[in-house]
Amino acid sequence: MKFSAPTSAETLRRTLGGLLDGLPPKQAAAAVERLIASYRGKTPTDAPVLRDRSDVAAYAAYRMPATFEAVRGALDGLAEAAPDWAPGSHVDVGGGTGAATWAVDATWDGPRETTVLDWAEPALALGRELAAASTSEVLRAAAWRRAVIGSGLTLPEADLVTVSYVLGELTPAARTAVVAEAARAGQAVVLIEPGTPEGYLRIREARDQLIEAGLRIAAPCPHDGTCPIEVGQDWCHFSARVSRSSLHRQVKGGSLPYEDEKFSYVAATRFPTEPATSRITRKPQIRKGLVLLELCGPEGSGLTRVNVTKRQGDLYKAARDADWGQAWPPAPQP
Repeated sequence: MKFSAPTSAETLRRTLGGLLDGLPPKQAAAAVERLIASYRGKTPTDAPVLRDRSDVAAYAAYRMPATFEAVRGALDGLAEAAPDWAPGSHVDVGGGTGAATWAVDATWDGPRETTVLDWAEPALALGRELAAASTSEVLRAAAWRRAVIGSGLTLPEADLVTVSYVLGELTPAARTAVVAEAARAGQAVVLIEPGTPEGYLRIREARDQLIEAGLRIAAPCPHDGTCPIEVGQDWCHFSARVSRSSLHRQVKGGSLPYEDEKFSYVAATRFPTEPATSRITRKPQIRKGLVLLELCGPEGSGLTRVNVTKRQGDLYKAARDADWGQAWPPAPQP
């Protein structure tokens, strides 16, 4: 059973709205711009970028909704592949202010032990504050613990381990160690990175590592075989719609009430799942009487393009309603 995800997203946005009280808008925007520049550079594993509450509040208000929606999109892929499964315990590695924890809470109902690990105490403190303001008993009971995210990391065993927007901050050796420890500790592991060519390559490398550790791919890939994408020619990524705050508009400019967060991800498990037959890898192109779908299919079929025409009746209607990242063909309705 799932929570209503929009309710959780609205609660998160409302709670975040009070974070910047007392912080001048120009100061908040300047903090966000500096932090974005830091995240685009190289961050050593012993130097967290978020230094104090002002940094954390500004960046959380700016980035947390986008991270929440991206992680929720990845978790939806896992939930669709394992419809009868729900995690009884969750460890969020490098969770900061807890966006992934909120996303897990929006995906699965029921009791759950949740632990958020991060190296930045200001981020953990604000995460506790946000969780305390939520209506979720699971979030309010979560444990927030300081840990160095790197080669010496030791995780408690858990049904679900998430690592979102963290791998890019780590050295290659630390990245390998974190993925290995997540694979050891988790019955299910979900990794999310920015939907850039570099983020995709980190996910692709981690995917191979998870398979070598004995896990099976649940999403987004329809198989455990070699990714059919030719490196340097394309990259696998998806998109999540995010409501923009006034701080978003101030920093980035523009007047649209939303933006699209691009992300790459992999979900792998130690228990049986039902991966998608194929996955829609780009936004469907709708023409008159025709929908063009770009698909990643079963192992050996590679990347394909499928034309779904009006003559195909219900399948055509489903194609017109289909979205980037969804499984194809759609599951039969009961």
